[in-house]
Amino acid sequence: MGNQALEKSFNEIIEGNKGWVDFVSKDETGRFQQLAKGQSPEILWIGCADSRVPANEITGRKPGEVFVHRNIANMCVHSDMSMLSVLDYAVNVLKIKHIIVAGHYGCGGVAASLSRKQFGIIDNWLCHIKDVYRLHAKDIDAIKDEEERVDRLVELNVKEQVFNLCTTSIVQNAWKNGQDLAVHGMVINIGTGELVDQHCTFDSNHDLDNVFAYQ
Repeated sequence: MGNQALEKSFNEIIEGNKGWVDFVSKDETGRFQQLAKGQSPEILWIGCADSRVPANEITGRKPGEVFVHRNIANMCVHSDMSMLSVLDYAVNVLKIKHIIVAGHYGCGGVAASLSRKQFGIIDNWLCHIKDVYRLHAKDIDAIKDEEERVDRLVELNVKEQVFNLCTTSIVQNAWKNGQDLAVHGMVINIGTGELVDQHCTFDSNHDLDNVFAYQ
């Protein structure tokens, strides 16, 4: 590797892994040997790809306890086969009990969606967030402070993505088959580490509009 700065940062990754290997080798609980045989998490975390919001640390969970999918601005798009594949595996194979859609205050993707600038290929992804703004424009436009506007859209976006998850055939068929499954919306305050409940939990399709609630 010709670039010394790149080589240095890469070596730090390798050294970090050696530290982890040493930690695993000294662990006497047997949990890592057990993890090597399989996983049985109860939580599916759908979060933002932002580097500041790691699912395990925020929830105080150990490796093997949280199944994770992350993308820009924690979106649940009905045509996103990556998200749907993770969801299907989590619900139908792992039999997880809780799905948490986790946004975070100060989200760059949400902030970008409120601007008129072009950023590249991500503009097509941001259109999904702009759709959430369109649904709640009156509420958001009434807020004058830009940071507060972004944070309000973060909250509303989480609620819309929870709704999107609940309307998937994967989640609704789980409920139809009597599976214990709850979908929650949370927002992370990065400064404090707090998970702020958005009070939009669903554990059946009874509260969905009839056109969305499959029989």
